[in-house]
Amino acid sequence: MRRYQGTTPRLTRVLGSLLLVAAAGLTTVGAAPAAAAAATPLARVVPAPAETRPGGRPYPVTWATGVRVDGSDEVRRIGEYLAGILRPSTGYRVPVTDQGTGGIRLHLSGDEFGAEGYRLTSGPTGVTITASAPAGLFHGVQTLRQLLPASVERKSVQPGPWRIAGGTVEDRPRYAYRSAMLDVSRHFFTVGQVKRYIDELALYKINTLHLHLSDDQGWRIAVDSWPRLTTYGGSTQVGGGKGGYFTKADYQDIVRYAASRYLEVVPEIDMPGHTNAALASYAQLNCDGTAPPLYTGTQVGFSSLCVPKQVTYDFVDDVIRELAAITPGRYLHIGGDEAHSTSHADYVKFMDRVQPVVAKYGKTVIGWHQLTGATPVKGALAQYWGLDGTSATEKAQVAKAAQNGTGLILSPADRVYLDMKYTASTRLGTKWAGLVEVRRSYDWNPGSYLPGAPASAVRGVEAPLWSETLTKSSDIEYMAFPRLPGAAELGWSPAATHDWDTYKVRLAAQAPRWDALGMSYYKSPQVPWPAG
Repeated sequence: MRRYQGTTPRLTRVLGSLLLVAAAGLTTVGAAPAAAAAATPLARVVPAPAETRPGGRPYPVTWATGVRVDGSDEVRRIGEYLAGILRPSTGYRVPVTDQGTGGIRLHLSGDEFGAEGYRLTSGPTGVTITASAPAGLFHGVQTLRQLLPASVERKSVQPGPWRIAGGTVEDRPRYAYRSAMLDVSRHFFTVGQVKRYIDELALYKINTLHLHLSDDQGWRIAVDSWPRLTTYGGSTQVGGGKGGYFTKADYQDIVRYAASRYLEVVPEIDMPGHTNAALASYAQLNCDGTAPPLYTGTQVGFSSLCVPKQVTYDFVDDVIRELAAITPGRYLHIGGDEAHSTSHADYVKFMDRVQPVVAKYGKTVIGWHQLTGATPVKGALAQYWGLDGTSATEKAQVAKAAQNGTGLILSPADRVYLDMKYTASTRLGTKWAGLVEVRRSYDWNPGSYLPGAPASAVRGVEAPLWSETLTKSSDIEYMAFPRLPGAAELGWSPAATHDWDTYKVRLAAQAPRWDALGMSYYKSPQVPWPAG
């Protein structure tokens, strides 16, 4: 993204003229001075749009610009969201109205764009975003944001100009499931911190937030019928900090906020392993009837619910029932990974009993890909988190399940686990799956990644972020950015647009926006960041 290092005499004269025009209450449409900042090209967006057709003069956002919306409350809310971005930085009033002409229009029309697609057209008299559903309008607004100067994200008045390149963007997602996971169990993050991450995900058209709500180190969601899960099991975290948990009201607040950004929340209760916080809270969940101490380390695979005991299934039923009741989304994640302390036979028995409970309460099962070692129920999704070097036998097991109808979410750990260190000197993160620089995270194709798995079985991509080493929002951002936008592009953009050399230039142009938003990020030497 171009930056000015100074002001030429001619530019000074031009800006002075523009200020005089604005003061006179006039709108200049077209005939913008050549010395003014060039509008961001339509194709310089992340994720890459399906199609761009540049042409014509740009639209200038001015004091006269408003946001014109269709009559529905939901479209008006999207209009207010857009106006809320524009007002602080431009200093303009930006009214939201269902009257008038010109300006920025948000319009629902027909069904040609599907659930999330949109068309953005821009010319000297206005910008129109057309979609078949509100989610498409919202995604179109994210594209519009990126077509404006990065300073539009700031919370104080900036000098502009605010020009949107002329032409058309036609866009729709490659995959319907585009997700990021946040682990709030190893270290707890507050409602406000989760909302901040939601806003950052929405900018890149992520539509799912997977919340990892339970693990050995902490149980983070209130369950009325088992209250010690949070009051005791949620009282600590990795390293021995105070932990914390979400009340049901907190969780519902997150769900509503995510929905306002068109993200669906997928809650995860990991079981039968990764359950020490539950086992420490209730002795009867242990096979020997003895509760272990709370755990604040980072080892895995040492805990297991007691598969033979009926109380285990009473517990599971209560937890899933209460969590499903406050989760409007379609899915409930039951974990199932690293159950090293559960025999294979017990694992299969457990999954055979637990999966129907999820269906009983109206949700669809998601499990980590070890679920394919049991019998995934019809409609279940398996989340693959293996490596490029995972054994052919394990990959074949997942591929066979996919061939038999199990959908796949791809999260290869040595590609899109956002907690992997970038380099050996990265101060945060772990490296058990290897070092994952930005190019490696981006440079793979979900449709052909898993040998033997039909491309049609791939439902989408998720970038998980585990929090063993993360304690604050800036840590989350530093590990997620700049890799998260690449994962978003893998999920959204057509395979034909996938090209590292062009992507790294578009990615570099995001940096001033992150600066304006006050975000932390890793300045990878693989990316040609703007100078300054």
